[in-house]
Amino acid sequence: MQKQWRRQPSDPLAFGEPAVYLPLRRAISAYLTGARAVRCEAEQVIIISGAQQALDLVSRLLVDPGDPVWIEEPGYPGVRATLLAAGAQLIPVPVDEEGLNVQAGVVRAANARLVYVTPSHQFPLGYTMTLARRLELLNWSQRARAWILEDDYDGEYRYTSRPIPALQGLAAQEQVIYVGTFSKVLFPSLRLGYLVVPSALVDVFAAARTVAAGPPPLVEQAVLTEFITEGHFGRHIRRMRALYQERRAVLLDAAKHELSGLLEVQVSDTGLHAIGWLPQGIDDRSAARFAATEGVDTARLSSLYRGPSKRSGLMLGFAAFSEPELRSGARKLARALRAMK
Repeated sequence: MQKQWRRQPSDPLAFGEPAVYLPLRRAISAYLTGARAVRCEAEQVIIISGAQQALDLVSRLLVDPGDPVWIEEPGYPGVRATLLAAGAQLIPVPVDEEGLNVQAGVVRAANARLVYVTPSHQFPLGYTMTLARRLELLNWSQRARAWILEDDYDGEYRYTSRPIPALQGLAAQEQVIYVGTFSKVLFPSLRLGYLVVPSALVDVFAAARTVAAGPPPLVEQAVLTEFITEGHFGRHIRRMRALYQERRAVLLDAAKHELSGLLEVQVSDTGLHAIGWLPQGIDDRSAARFAATEGVDTARLSSLYRGPSKRSGLMLGFAAFSEPELRSGARKLARALRAMK
């Protein structure tokens, strides 16, 4: 930050370009091409103030009131709220071990205008969409002339193999809009993310972003550009991936020793959280309340369904906690779940 202020005494104080700082867009384009197999030019990258602004822009520009939109069931509540504000007709589509069930979506609304997916690491269940299901989704969207909004919120964190290439890179037509954010890989208060939009939509999205909100601070964008181009960003992700893999293993071990018979912990090969499945007949709202009395903050799975949930469970984050904190948290959660009986 100090270097950027010394080097550029005036430019960072201006408003900047409509799609925002071109050097950062070039750096993101190069990173996505190499790390996520996204096919894009720098001009297709729109800098935004986080993923929620991306969802808002897409909803405003591509969805008319009454348009059917597929959403994952269960799924991210932020997208539900944004689409409802745009007047969309939400079509919950179930998720299984292969990802979004495309055939179920076709049965429910074959004429959907937009589909929102998290194919690299489904939120919250943690599944990775299979290649067959990805191709099925792309083929349907091409026939239906529908847009796909791919939210790659933490796809960098895969622990048993290289990160899975983005859905966007498989698309023969430009029907996928790709959303990424630096909130998970750096820190949320940076308030920087990006959209990769089809070439035909660049001018529209750039203009809408300017109208919707002022640009993110250019100084931070210049700093992030240098952080990426000098190789610090790639090294940071590799270090964090190794650290989070260790913490993931600690959570599994702590769950085995402390939560056996109380919670079935399912950890996927990617992401920053695990799912803890509760025994039949145990309500996750009550479980979350009892956990809170022990100082354990968990998100209940039932709150992430548009309709009724099929099974009760809790989301357990592991990335932000040390080994002692994870083991202590598992003991406290076990104490809370035993108190429910």
